[in-house]
Amino acid sequence: MSPPQQEPGPQPILGGPTRRRRVGIFLFDQVKTLDFVGPAEVFTEANQRVDGYDVRFFSHDGQDVVTSMGLRVGVDAAAADSGPLDLVIVPGSESAPQVYRPEEVQRAVRLLAARAERVASICSGAFALAVTGLLDGKSATTHWKFTGALATAYPSIDVRPDSIFVRDGDTYSSAGVAAGIDLALAIVEEDHGADVARSIAQLLLVYMRRSGGQSQFSASVRAKPARTSIAKAVADYIHGDPTRAGSLADIAAHANVGVRHLNRVIRDELGMTPIQYVGSLRLDVALGMLEAGDTVGQVAAAAGYASPIAFRRAFAARYNTTPSEYQRRFRTTGVGVAEASLQTRSRLADPIDGAVSPR
Repeated sequence: MSPPQQEPGPQPILGGPTRRRRVGIFLFDQVKTLDFVGPAEVFTEANQRVDGYDVRFFSHDGQDVVTSMGLRVGVDAAAADSGPLDLVIVPGSESAPQVYRPEEVQRAVRLLAARAERVASICSGAFALAVTGLLDGKSATTHWKFTGALATAYPSIDVRPDSIFVRDGDTYSSAGVAAGIDLALAIVEEDHGADVARSIAQLLLVYMRRSGGQSQFSASVRAKPARTSIAKAVADYIHGDPTRAGSLADIAAHANVGVRHLNRVIRDELGMTPIQYVGSLRLDVALGMLEAGDTVGQVAAAAGYASPIAFRRAFAARYNTTPSEYQRRFRTTGVGVAEASLQTRSRLADPIDGAVSPR
């Protein structure tokens, strides 16, 4: 009997020697571990195929750092000893933006960026690029939890709150945590082609292309909670019967106020019109039903939409993905092993998608 065949390991895809690109990852105390480990793993896997990257870790003084999970990590050198770099990556931290304010941290970021051909941030690392002026006049993104703060603190930055990653010239930024893997795959694709990046995505069991933007993961995916009695009355009116086709006058009457007063209160409290608030409440109902496993047709009817088509349009406009795709990702009833396997295999080969702002 012949011995069982083993699946071959990663095979080089591109022939011939390639120039190794020097990647510097800047570490600091309280850095988010997955923010730098994920991208580093992508570049390490790329080396199994094209030997394309020399990944080094730096801190501002060359000393070990302690991550947000208490892991002590050694570095290769101080930032001052980095030498020329093809790419520098600044990961994020839950302690942003305060963690990037010390002068020695900013000095190290500026130094590394000045020596690099490309600069990238992961998650809240965008604040490190922002505070040092590296994002002035550019498009960028960060973790959904920080997009508002970044836009407010640095109005010269075109913050893209729904993007998984953004490239603006030689500057890259990604959303939070696992999105750093998306960005690293995109960089590998840029450097060595889609076949190399796709094979890495398949090995790591991650998507080459995510459906929708990061808004679908945000806590703000739900309707904003009502604080005043008037907003609560509107929420009760819709949640009591989402299929009710009430006019603005009907809603105001239920809240026992005039239409103009209703408009003013909802705008002041929630930053949207009453009609927009009603739409978000209906989508809130829809999200819960999708997560519970109801069909798109059932959800559309129960949430007060004229048709499944109207529901799909409203859903896509808000979340930049389809109801079916959202349900596949977030349903609470689970999916069978065979179904999940087929879904994964069918999506791993998708092309990379990100927001690109040409310069």
